[in-house]
Amino acid sequence: MKKVAVAKRFATLAFLFAFLAVLPVVRADERDQATRFTFSQPVEIPGRVLPAGTYWFQLADTHDREIVQILDEDRNLLATVFAIRRQRHGNGDEVAITLANRGAGQPEAVVAWFFVGETSGHELLYPKQVQRELARDKQDTLVFGD
Repeated sequence: MKKVAVAKRFATLAFLFAFLAVLPVVRADERDQATRFTFSQPVEIPGRVLPAGTYWFQLADTHDREIVQILDEDRNLLATVFAIRRQRHGNGDEVAITLANRGAGQPEAVVAWFFVGETSGHELLYPKQVQRELARDKQDTLVFGD
Protein backbone atom coordinates (compact mmCIF):
# COMPACT_ATOMS: atom_id res chain seq x y z
CA MET A 1 0.00 0.00 0.00
CA LYS A 2 2.86 2.37 0.77
CA LYS A 3 4.30 1.79 -2.70
CA VAL A 4 1.02 2.95 -4.27
CA ALA A 5 0.96 6.10 -2.13
CA VAL A 6 4.58 6.87 -3.01
CA ALA A 7 3.87 6.26 -6.70
CA LYS A 8 0.84 8.58 -6.58
CA ARG A 9 2.88 11.29 -4.85
CA PHE A 10 5.68 10.91 -7.40
CA ALA A 11 3.20 11.09 -10.30
CA THR A 12 1.61 14.24 -8.84
CA LEU A 13 4.98 15.90 -8.31
CA ALA A 14 6.13 14.93 -11.81
CA PHE A 15 2.94 16.39 -13.27
CA LEU A 16 3.35 19.64 -11.36
CA PHE A 17 7.03 19.86 -12.33
CA ALA A 18 6.11 19.35 -15.97
CA PHE A 19 3.85 22.39 -15.80
CA LEU A 20 6.65 24.39 -14.27
CA ALA A 21 8.70 23.36 -17.31
CA VAL A 22 6.88 25.91 -19.46
CA LEU A 23 8.84 29.10 -19.10
CA PRO A 24 7.49 32.63 -19.49
CA VAL A 25 6.34 33.75 -22.88
CA VAL A 26 6.85 36.96 -24.79
CA ARG A 27 4.28 39.01 -26.59
CA ALA A 28 4.90 39.52 -30.28
CA ASP A 29 2.82 40.59 -33.28
CA GLU A 30 -0.89 40.92 -32.47
CA ARG A 31 -2.02 40.10 -36.00
CA ASP A 32 -0.62 36.55 -36.02
CA GLN A 33 -0.71 36.27 -32.21
CA ALA A 34 2.85 34.87 -32.28
CA THR A 35 3.67 33.53 -28.83
CA ARG A 36 6.94 31.99 -27.69
CA PHE A 37 6.98 29.01 -25.32
CA THR A 38 9.98 27.17 -23.92
CA PHE A 39 9.47 23.60 -22.76
CA SER A 40 12.08 21.76 -20.68
CA GLN A 41 10.46 18.43 -21.55
CA PRO A 42 8.98 17.01 -24.77
CA VAL A 43 5.39 18.00 -25.59
CA GLU A 44 2.86 16.48 -27.94
CA ILE A 45 1.09 18.40 -30.69
CA PRO A 46 -1.24 16.85 -33.26
CA GLY A 47 0.76 14.36 -35.29
CA ARG A 48 4.08 14.55 -33.49
CA VAL A 49 6.10 15.04 -30.33
CA LEU A 50 8.33 18.09 -30.06
CA PRO A 51 11.57 17.68 -28.09
CA ALA A 52 12.32 20.05 -25.24
CA GLY A 53 13.05 23.48 -26.65
CA THR A 54 11.67 26.85 -27.67
CA TYR A 55 8.75 27.10 -30.09
CA TRP A 56 6.55 29.79 -31.58
CA PHE A 57 2.78 29.29 -31.86
CA GLN A 58 1.10 31.64 -34.32
CA LEU A 59 -1.91 31.97 -36.58
CA ALA A 60 -1.34 31.32 -40.27
CA ASP A 61 -1.74 34.29 -42.59
CA THR A 62 -5.04 33.11 -44.07
CA HIS A 63 -8.66 34.20 -43.94
CA ASP A 64 -9.31 31.21 -41.63
CA ARG A 65 -8.14 32.35 -38.20
CA GLU A 66 -8.06 28.79 -36.88
CA ILE A 67 -4.99 27.43 -38.63
CA VAL A 68 -2.08 27.34 -36.22
CA GLN A 69 1.55 27.18 -37.24
CA ILE A 70 4.19 25.85 -34.89
CA LEU A 71 7.73 26.98 -35.58
CA ASP A 72 11.10 26.31 -34.02
CA GLU A 73 13.10 28.99 -32.23
CA ASP A 74 14.56 30.21 -35.53
CA ARG A 75 11.04 30.53 -36.98
CA ASN A 76 11.30 27.48 -39.28
CA LEU A 77 7.88 25.91 -39.82
CA LEU A 78 7.51 22.53 -38.08
CA ALA A 79 3.77 21.90 -38.23
CA THR A 80 0.50 23.38 -39.39
CA VAL A 81 -2.56 22.22 -37.46
CA PHE A 82 -6.24 23.02 -37.44
CA ALA A 83 -7.85 24.47 -34.35
CA ILE A 84 -11.23 25.53 -33.05
CA ARG A 85 -12.13 28.47 -30.82
CA ARG A 86 -11.97 27.82 -27.10
CA GLN A 87 -13.16 30.24 -24.43
CA ARG A 88 -11.26 30.73 -21.22
CA HIS A 89 -12.19 31.94 -17.77
CA GLY A 90 -11.00 35.32 -16.62
CA ASN A 91 -10.34 38.53 -18.46
CA GLY A 92 -7.62 37.32 -20.81
CA ASP A 93 -4.98 39.75 -19.59
CA GLU A 94 -2.26 37.09 -19.73
CA VAL A 95 -0.90 34.56 -22.18
CA ALA A 96 -1.95 31.02 -21.29
CA ILE A 97 -1.41 27.46 -22.45
CA THR A 98 -3.45 24.38 -21.59
CA LEU A 99 -1.60 21.08 -21.25
CA ALA A 100 -3.00 17.58 -20.70
CA ASN A 101 -1.25 14.96 -18.61
CA ARG A 102 -1.15 11.90 -20.90
CA GLY A 103 0.03 9.56 -18.16
CA ALA A 104 3.27 7.81 -17.32
CA GLY A 105 5.76 7.58 -20.12
CA GLN A 106 3.96 10.03 -22.40
CA PRO A 107 4.69 13.73 -22.86
CA GLU A 108 2.09 16.35 -21.95
CA ALA A 109 -0.08 17.35 -24.88
CA VAL A 110 -0.64 20.96 -25.88
CA VAL A 111 -4.43 21.31 -25.87
CA ALA A 112 -4.92 25.04 -26.35
CA TRP A 113 -3.16 28.38 -26.34
CA PHE A 114 -4.48 31.85 -25.55
CA PHE A 115 -2.94 35.13 -26.68
CA VAL A 116 -2.64 38.04 -24.27
CA GLY A 117 -5.73 40.25 -24.24
CA GLU A 118 -7.97 37.58 -25.75
CA THR A 119 -10.66 35.57 -23.96
CA SER A 120 -10.97 33.28 -26.95
CA GLY A 121 -8.07 30.96 -27.73
CA HIS A 122 -7.14 28.16 -30.08
CA GLU A 123 -7.79 24.51 -29.23
CA LEU A 124 -5.62 22.23 -31.34
CA LEU A 125 -7.48 19.49 -33.18
CA TYR A 126 -6.14 15.97 -32.68
CA PRO A 127 -7.43 12.78 -34.35
CA LYS A 128 -10.79 11.75 -32.84
CA GLN A 129 -9.43 8.93 -30.66
CA VAL A 130 -6.70 11.15 -29.21
CA GLN A 131 -9.25 13.97 -28.73
CA ARG A 132 -11.40 11.59 -26.63
CA GLU A 133 -8.36 10.56 -24.56
CA LEU A 134 -7.38 14.18 -23.98
CA ALA A 135 -10.90 14.96 -22.79
CA ARG A 136 -10.41 12.33 -20.05
CA ASP A 137 -6.88 13.44 -19.13
CA LYS A 138 -6.20 15.97 -16.39
CA GLN A 139 -5.80 19.39 -18.00
CA ASP A 140 -4.29 22.48 -16.46
CA THR A 141 -4.02 25.96 -17.90
CA LEU A 142 -0.84 27.87 -17.09
CA VAL A 143 -1.11 31.65 -17.11
CA PHE A 144 1.81 34.03 -17.66
CA GLY A 145 1.73 37.75 -16.86
CA ASP A 146 2.79 40.23 -19.47
